[in-house]
Amino acid sequence: MTALETAPITAASCSLDQPEQSRRLVTDLPGPLSRALQKRRNEAIPSGLGSALPVFVERAGGGVIVDVDGNHLIDLASGIAVTSVGASAAEVVSRVKSQVARFTHTCFLVTEYDGYVEVAEHLNRLTPGTHAKRTALFSTGAEAVENAVKIARVATGRTDVVVFEHAFHGRSLLTMAMTAKDVPYKAGFGPFPGAVHRAPYAYPLRWPGGADRCASEASQALERLLRRVGADHVAAIVVEPLQGEGGFIVPAPGFLPAVAALAKRHGIVLVADEVQSGLGRTGDMFASDHEGIVPDLICTAKALGRGIPLAAVTGRAELMDAVPAGGLGGTYAGNPLACAAALGVFEMLENHDLLGRARRIEAVIREKLEPLAQEVDAIAEVRGRGAMMAIELVSPDTLAPAAQLAKAVGAQCHSQGVVLLVCGTYGNVIRLLPPLVIGEELLAEGLDILAGALRSQR
Repeated sequence: MTALETAPITAASCSLDQPEQSRRLVTDLPGPLSRALQKRRNEAIPSGLGSALPVFVERAGGGVIVDVDGNHLIDLASGIAVTSVGASAAEVVSRVKSQVARFTHTCFLVTEYDGYVEVAEHLNRLTPGTHAKRTALFSTGAEAVENAVKIARVATGRTDVVVFEHAFHGRSLLTMAMTAKDVPYKAGFGPFPGAVHRAPYAYPLRWPGGADRCASEASQALERLLRRVGADHVAAIVVEPLQGEGGFIVPAPGFLPAVAALAKRHGIVLVADEVQSGLGRTGDMFASDHEGIVPDLICTAKALGRGIPLAAVTGRAELMDAVPAGGLGGTYAGNPLACAAALGVFEMLENHDLLGRARRIEAVIREKLEPLAQEVDAIAEVRGRGAMMAIELVSPDTLAPAAQLAKAVGAQCHSQGVVLLVCGTYGNVIRLLPPLVIGEELLAEGLDILAGALRSQR
């Protein structure tokens, strides 16, 4: 079988404690209990915390979310790529229950526990490259990215950081500076840290010189930027091998190897932000694997703890060991419950062919949506890898972003019980992040509803 001809996926393929795997709507969305809870929410929680679909969840698992009104929703979001192995996988739940009964916290910086070490050993083995590695654990993706920058600065004695257009790296001050999109992520929150420089990302659909010239021209632009700012001032180049919030942009072939080569030539630490794309989401263990790049440091989070906050920086031993004792860590970093969850995630990745399932999800999505692109003029592109797929919507006959159309399509899907998300620098990309354990019939039903919504908005 080829990468896109893997066996059909079924929810029963994995050992899951999950609700009935079917879409069922018993009320309008949101239902009366969710509306009542929403009123309480609005009185207690600031408006700066948005919500894609204002329903309150009672339980979830496999490819289904059950709300408090009893509606069964098809999950094509995975909590933003977090519940890749499902929201109630038995392998994860059993480990977390066992750990809760033993202890919930000691702080690894005070007294140590083996779960932290086991997670580090798994990441050292699974991340790209055969060199000696070390792993430090944190709580959020933004923390991981910030600590990668800290490590690169100490190891190189340099200060500056290069990032890319359309990038998203987090919501802390430094990672907001590294993030490209102003609204809603940065507007009003400055001033931000300096010494952050932005290069073009090889975005084939929107590259001015055309897709064929995209990789070479983008890498040349990066080289010019390094000459302008002084490569000997640059500690790190931080890149998403497949961009997330920016629109699930798959870089033009050859771009990532060119970035890696430039980093190596100038002694710059190459940092891969795989917070969203890592741990099987793209059909390989890491998105970096698709073009064979070996980052010096790699950041993971999201799927790592399956919803219990956990993040990591894994990298070359000589870089990781450059930081003196006490320079890394955090009170909750590598919490024992999160480590237990991560060990369950690794167990599922290794025992249930979830990489194959991600590739099959891509095949199903392409089979359903690529023919639709010939029918619906607003679809500029169906793109992505594995279970990290997207549709970019534009005004017909142009590349003008159709943000309102994306919003309307998303709202129509939500009203019919399909949870999906809108993203992109221009707010015009529908992104699909189903759990890797979703059943194929359920996935196909969700995609049919999405296709219907796209047709109806023409």
